[in-house]
Amino acid sequence: MRILAIESSCDETSVAVLSDKRQFLNLEFSLVNSQIKEHQKYGGVVPEVAARLHVPNLVKMLSVVNEKYAWKDFDYIAVTAGPGLITSLMIGSESAKIIAHLLNRPLIIVNHLTAHLNSVLINKSLNSVKFPAIGLIVSGGHTELLYLSRLHEYKVLGKTRDDAVGEAYDKVAKLLGLAYPGGPILSKRAENVDKDYYDFPRPMYDSPNFDFSFSGLKTSVLYKSQEYTKLTPKIVDRISYAFQEAVIDVLQHKIKRALKKYPEVKSLVVAGGVSANQRLRQVFTEKFSDLELHFPELQFCGDNAAMIAADAYLQVKFQNKTQILNGASDLSRLRPNPNWEINKSIWRR
Repeated sequence: MRILAIESSCDETSVAVLSDKRQFLNLEFSLVNSQIKEHQKYGGVVPEVAARLHVPNLVKMLSVVNEKYAWKDFDYIAVTAGPGLITSLMIGSESAKIIAHLLNRPLIIVNHLTAHLNSVLINKSLNSVKFPAIGLIVSGGHTELLYLSRLHEYKVLGKTRDDAVGEAYDKVAKLLGLAYPGGPILSKRAENVDKDYYDFPRPMYDSPNFDFSFSGLKTSVLYKSQEYTKLTPKIVDRISYAFQEAVIDVLQHKIKRALKKYPEVKSLVVAGGVSANQRLRQVFTEKFSDLELHFPELQFCGDNAAMIAADAYLQVKFQNKTQILNGASDLSRLRPNPNWEINKSIWRR
C-alpha cells in the first residue's frame, strides 16, 4: 500500500508518501514548507495570507512528487479535512479531491488531531506502542487528554476551556516583547533560569475533571509584567521560566490523575507542536518513568503530511469506511470542517 498525503490546515504546506512493509510505516518522501517568515510581520497567522501561499507551495511540491513517482503508484490519497483554518483546509481538500478523481483512487479524509497522535508511528511498526495508553495533544490550537484503548480508538477525557498550550505560549511571549512565533523563544529564555522566582497559579489543578485552562495563567503573567517599568532580560527570563513550569506542572498533574482512574495504562503518547519542548520532555521522562513514553521525532511534532498518511493507513487497516470516499459523487460530499472534533462526524448538520 502506498499513500500520497496532503496537509494544509494552517500555515504549513506539506506533502508526503508513505508505504507499509509488514505493518511497518515507511516514510518514503516528505516535504514541509513553513510560512513563518511571511506571517512574522503580522505577529501571527493571517488566514487569507496562509491560504494564498498554500497554492504555489502545493504546485511546487506535487511537481516534485511527479518527478519521483508515477501517479499510478499511489493506492490512496489522503488529506487533512479539519480542524484548522477553513481557507487553508479548502486548498488542500480541493487539491486532493482533484487528484483522487483523476487517478480514480479512494480519498481518505483525516482528522488533524488524531493524526498528531499517530505521528509517533512514522518509521515504526504498528506494535511499537503498547495499549491501553493515555494520549496528550499539545499544540498551538489544541490541548486534549485522551484514553486510547487501541490503535485508532479514542475517548476524550478533557480539553482546554480557553487557550491551548501553544497559544498561551505565544500570547505570553508577545506580552514579554518576544518575536513571533514566541513559544520556542520563550522556552529558550527559560533555560537561563534554574529556580522559580514567581509563584504563578496552576489553573484547574484541583478540579475533579481532566479539563485545562490557561487564560488565567496568561493574565497572571500580564499583571506580573506590569509591576515593572522595564522588562529587563533577567526579568523576562524569570517570568518565562515560571510560566513554563506552571504549564508543565498542570499537564503532568492531569496525566497522573488520569493514570489513577485507568491503572491498566501501559503507555503515554505526547504529540503536537509543543511536544518538541525539551523541558516538557525532560519532566515527563522523569515523572512517568514507569510507562512507555512516546514522543514524535522532532521533525514530526509540527504540522506535516507524514502524520496524515500514517493516520490514513490506520483507517484502511481498521476499515473506517465513513472517512474513505470513492467516486465523484462521494468526493463531492467533502466539505472541510474547521471545528471537527475527535470521535465526531465530519459531516456537519
